[in-house]
Amino acid sequence: MAVLNSTPIVSAHLMDRTDLRLGSTLRAKERESFWSKLRCGSCNGDWGVRSAAAAAATNVAEEHYDSDTNNNSSEKDEKLFVKITREAQPYFEAHRGSTFVLVFSADIVDSPFLPSILEDISLLHGLGIKFVLVPGTHVQIDKLLIERGREAKYVGRYRITDSDSLQAAIDAAGRIRIMIEAMLSPGPSLSAIRRHGDNSRFHDGVSVASGNFLAAKRRGVVEGTDYASTGEVKKIDVSRIRERLDQDCIVILSNLGYSSSGEVLNCNTYEVATACALALGAEKLICIINGPILDDNGHLIRFLTLQDADMLIRERAKQSETAANYVKAVGQDDLTGLGCNVSHGTSPSLNENGFSHKYSATFQNGVGFDNGNGLWSSEQGFAIGGQERLSRLNGYLSELAAAAFVCRGGVQRVHLLDGKIGGVLLKELFQRDGVGTMVASDLYEGTRMARKIDIPGIKQLIQPLEESGILIRRTEEELLEALDSLIVVEREGQIIASAALFPFFKEKCGEVAAITVSPDCRGQGQGDKLLDYIEKKASSLGLEILFLLTTRTADWFVRRGFSECSIEHIPQERRKKINLSRRSKYYMKKLLPDRSGIRLDGAFT
Repeated sequence: MAVLNSTPIVSAHLMDRTDLRLGSTLRAKERESFWSKLRCGSCNGDWGVRSAAAAAATNVAEEHYDSDTNNNSSEKDEKLFVKITREAQPYFEAHRGSTFVLVFSADIVDSPFLPSILEDISLLHGLGIKFVLVPGTHVQIDKLLIERGREAKYVGRYRITDSDSLQAAIDAAGRIRIMIEAMLSPGPSLSAIRRHGDNSRFHDGVSVASGNFLAAKRRGVVEGTDYASTGEVKKIDVSRIRERLDQDCIVILSNLGYSSSGEVLNCNTYEVATACALALGAEKLICIINGPILDDNGHLIRFLTLQDADMLIRERAKQSETAANYVKAVGQDDLTGLGCNVSHGTSPSLNENGFSHKYSATFQNGVGFDNGNGLWSSEQGFAIGGQERLSRLNGYLSELAAAAFVCRGGVQRVHLLDGKIGGVLLKELFQRDGVGTMVASDLYEGTRMARKIDIPGIKQLIQPLEESGILIRRTEEELLEALDSLIVVEREGQIIASAALFPFFKEKCGEVAAITVSPDCRGQGQGDKLLDYIEKKASSLGLEILFLLTTRTADWFVRRGFSECSIEHIPQERRKKINLSRRSKYYMKKLLPDRSGIRLDGAFT
């Protein structure tokens, strides 16, 4: 296992409602059994999740009736399947139609783990997720060169692609594309479904598309080094890729680009993948690598905010060429914009403004980055590679730099996953805490504990709800007394949402109160953001249950996991203060264990 030599630098984390993280107390072995059954019934096209689930359910049912001696076990399996399917269904819906760019490291392409990963991609494609696959090739190219008595040459992040290397690159890319197409071609397994009637639709594999989607230009001579047929990304053909995705195809995007003069150019795989994710406006970039990202203690780093990842990379700028290139690409001035106070073993302390936003990578219609002076930059994506990456002296710092780069450009989530873990995609996307490392750009943006200067803004926000009777009236003095329990979301100096968490440590529970969102910002997920922040905060405090009193918003909370309870479930100290004449309803939610390693700042100390 390669180690990223840094302690995890983490702060707030939002497991938002659009991120497929299945909050379940089920054991890992039981979840693995569920996904195995679901794989057996997976299919592409319109068949979708219902038929896939039905096929897996049929499998469980047939097991139940085939053997009387296993009745109890089968009945348990049936109940388990129904439970997991019902929990997962909202998350299937959330990601249907999303676009994921997935880059395989060349080590994984060259490993026995690739077939099972592609099997899960086929399953997820059948559930309506759109995939662009970018396979790495450097391992295969180097092997071909060795077989042909030639030597691989690297300078910095790039390969020097002489005529022998170019031929090896063409051969490797062709073999890999054909291999992936072959692995995606079989239809779903028919062993777990009833095969009577018209079953022609079961025999169709996944449609795969590839083509000259990547325009490139020669890297040329840089600092006296002639890179020969090494290319840089010039343009991603967004419209034609989108057309293929809309036709229900999985797109394979080779790292071989084509110049305006008809030449084949060998481009850096990560430069292609990051440029593609930015150009398409993908919801996720997923990097399948051949090991986990660990801290100095050997523990998995599950989550990094963009700010935390940026700071970690900058700390390595003097010892890592990749880190130095990242700083050069995004701007040295952002060191002050971050406002971080760095000390060993502690989390970064961000100022109120966070990033200075001087640099923001934006792909303009698939053509290139506007660098602010009216010219188009030659840096279309973020290239990683060369001897630093091959040696792994800095662990997976290169991949982390690429993740931070695309997050800054607008891709909200980047997942770095160990491809040697069986079912890694399903485990990362459908479990609450995942099994890989996620870098995210928008989690809890603007969400923080309230300050004294926020009181007028909070009062202005909740006043209409007080006047309508939805909330109990509170004076500014009462709000000030509760300041340590108040949470706000700030945008451009304005308080746009607020809430409160009142902990009862003896009973290990907390009260959620007064979740309020500005009318101008409703429908943007701010309420969910606040509630998720509250749940993380409560878990970090050792609380196990949340409860609330409501008269008119019960439906919203029920859909988010709360269930009605009696007043006896409310702590005695709180019961004494309840105004029974309001006839409020009582709701509670048991919090799931939080193993994400996320720390939240402030208050209740």
